[in-house]
Amino acid sequence: MNVPTMAQLFAENKQPDVLFWVGCAGSFDDRAKKITKAFVKILNKAGVSFAVLGTEESCTGDPAKRAGNEFLFQMQAMTNIETMNGYGVKKVVTACPHCFNTIKNEYPGLGGNYQVVHHTQFLKQLLDEGKITLEGGTYKGKRITYHDPCYLGRANDVFEAPRELIQKLDAELVEMKNCRKRGLCCGAGGAQMFKEPEKGEKDINVERTEQALETQPEIIAAACPFCNTMMTDGVKSKEKEAKIAVLDVAELIANAEDL
Repeated sequence: MNVPTMAQLFAENKQPDVLFWVGCAGSFDDRAKKITKAFVKILNKAGVSFAVLGTEESCTGDPAKRAGNEFLFQMQAMTNIETMNGYGVKKVVTACPHCFNTIKNEYPGLGGNYQVVHHTQFLKQLLDEGKITLEGGTYKGKRITYHDPCYLGRANDVFEAPRELIQKLDAELVEMKNCRKRGLCCGAGGAQMFKEPEKGEKDINVERTEQALETQPEIIAAACPFCNTMMTDGVKSKEKEAKIAVLDVAELIANAEDL
């Protein structure tokens, strides 16, 4: 796969239009790596001038900040900001709403000012500009329900881009009872991804999965690697994994594009 690094391009005296911020999940989690690869395939197909930081990319600091360790967050953020500013980065695209929210809303206060877009917004833009075309054959008529990631939807008001992409697949978009502004968390936000849940009657991801199953979907679409993990676990807990797929919006587009 063609994935140039900022260091490579910098050495060649080239400046990409976009920095693709991969994030920890997209780099290290085996399931999320598939989302990263799907998105890179689309970027290459569309002829987008992009690069990644590679080994120079560190965690944005989102989990540290949400868990209450402001000191660690600022250390991680400052390291990333120095790296990005050193390369003259202007535009950042990421497939992780946690990275998106942190770089967009919290880095400016520490000297990191960038135009930050979520990958669903970026894909919608590529579609609008005619750089990618969608033949909805793969998913034509399929029932797809979309789960709003908290840091994308309620925190940053990005509701329509992922839905418009799903509808462009000629799929039937079916909404859960809690959606858009009233979306329900998958249970992984606020650094909860990295710990066991507190005692209770039911895990949040199971509750959310039950809401998804009420729509009788063939596919649960997500736009966040954490949400993907939690919804996948929820589907497995209901023993429905053979019938219902959990896919990122980028994977839907890449499959429809037949990349």
